[in-house]
Amino acid sequence: MGSCLSSSTKVTVSSSTSNATSLTTTTSVSRKESAGNLRETYKPSEQNQRDNRHRRKASGGCEVVSWGKRTDFGYSRDFTSRYTMGRLIGHGQFGYTFTATDNSNGDRVAVKRIEKNKMILPIAVEDVKREVKILKALTGHENVVQFHDAFEDDSYVYIVMELCEGGELLDRILAKKDSRYTERDAAIVVRQMLKVAAKCHLHGLVHRDMKPENFLFKSPKEDSSLKATDFGLSDFIKAGKKFHDIVGSAYYVAPEVLKRRSGPESDVWSIGVITYILLCGRRPFWDKTEDGIFKEVLRNKPDFHRKPWPNISNSAKDFVKKLLVKDPRVRLTAAQALSHPWVREGGNASEIPLDISVLFNMRQFVKYGQLKQFALRALASTLNEEELANLKDQFDAIDVDKNGVISLEEMRHALEKDLPWRLKESRVVEILQAIDSNTDGLVDFSEFVAATLHVHQLEEHDSEKWLLRSQAAFEKFDVDRDGYITPEELRLHTGLKGSIDPLLEEADIDRDGKISLPEFRRLLRTASMGSCNLPSPSGVRPSKQ
Repeated sequence: MGSCLSSSTKVTVSSSTSNATSLTTTTSVSRKESAGNLRETYKPSEQNQRDNRHRRKASGGCEVVSWGKRTDFGYSRDFTSRYTMGRLIGHGQFGYTFTATDNSNGDRVAVKRIEKNKMILPIAVEDVKREVKILKALTGHENVVQFHDAFEDDSYVYIVMELCEGGELLDRILAKKDSRYTERDAAIVVRQMLKVAAKCHLHGLVHRDMKPENFLFKSPKEDSSLKATDFGLSDFIKAGKKFHDIVGSAYYVAPEVLKRRSGPESDVWSIGVITYILLCGRRPFWDKTEDGIFKEVLRNKPDFHRKPWPNISNSAKDFVKKLLVKDPRVRLTAAQALSHPWVREGGNASEIPLDISVLFNMRQFVKYGQLKQFALRALASTLNEEELANLKDQFDAIDVDKNGVISLEEMRHALEKDLPWRLKESRVVEILQAIDSNTDGLVDFSEFVAATLHVHQLEEHDSEKWLLRSQAAFEKFDVDRDGYITPEELRLHTGLKGSIDPLLEEADIDRDGKISLPEFRRLLRTASMGSCNLPSPSGVRPSKQ
């Protein structure tokens, strides 16, 4: 296919219950598992047909005038004078994709033509408007299909995009020996997908349907760049909110999507599934029914023992395992994954984008009580250079002038890139002051690490190492090694004057006047007992999701 949009119908799952193992779908799906058949086939469900009959009945037996026909999208109306349509190259549920020629310069493009008559309800109109908005927002990214313009007439909406003639990623997988890539080639492909995800997430955008069919190659050349496409299920997420609907393709859907509390992390899970397929030619979660697939996703772990996994590098297996973690808090972010040695090998570290989780952690740090901030600084000092590689990448991305410290202006510039959070100047200053432990007005790398650590990842990725690290951090306070942090030791470590009681109360659960190692570990994992949550950034409204 040369289309810039996938021709397969998307799976949208809806349910009146939160029980993910008894979901009903709006499509009837027929699938066969084999190394040579990774493609999904869809048929319209009886429910969809009934919905259409209900619409006709509600209008007294007459066909409803669709919302699309009544809508002026505000797009240009001179499509036919600017472009000449060519051959059909793909189609989906609502539209057809054609090649076309730009009459002004002869350039070939792809045009998705969407019939207004099929936009029966207002939500269908909003879906089209949102897809155009998303394509505009991502224009310029090397691994996203380029948006040219949107047009309309009385019957259709036309979305004009870059023409990709290299076919789907899925087709290339199937063309490989045993339907799998070499590790080197797989890493190149995965790096491009992760860059798309990281860019989307900084825009507050979640793709929500990442699968091999939705990645196209620009040209048939072996080294052609990969382009993400089909943003029909994508949506913008409000700061601090989650999606509660279930959408995507069954084999690639993340556990938290099925639990109706998903965010950007779900895209990374999907990339993890794709990586597994690239490396071994099989899906990590398989069953004959959709409910069975969902149960597999929720309950089971991928198989890394069956061939060819014994011959695949430990680095590749470590990478996939850290993407296919069921807890989204522990899963690598897209930017973290780009710093992983397996993906990074041969790649340019300067290409690693800002990590939304790092920016989130900096915003959270200011909300913590003083003792938790001190505890995180102690924990940060226990990590080695290799363990801090991804945070060093992030520090370097923020430190634009490369002088080894982050200034207020650099901090502001970084936080502005996380588009859903519209922070006021006072909040940026507050964040920098909280992180700046030596009060010199700048953030050095050690201060940055303390504010941006992923504690859940440290604990879950290596529990034995976590116990040693957290004990080492505890012992920086526990001077006499009696197993408790006393008020005197707190005063000695922090250098604070006045009452030490507020710090003690942050972690002293049993109220015995001292802090044990289990209480200290709990403090590291959770918000301080004495801290309070600050309000959401101004201008952020509750999500409708």
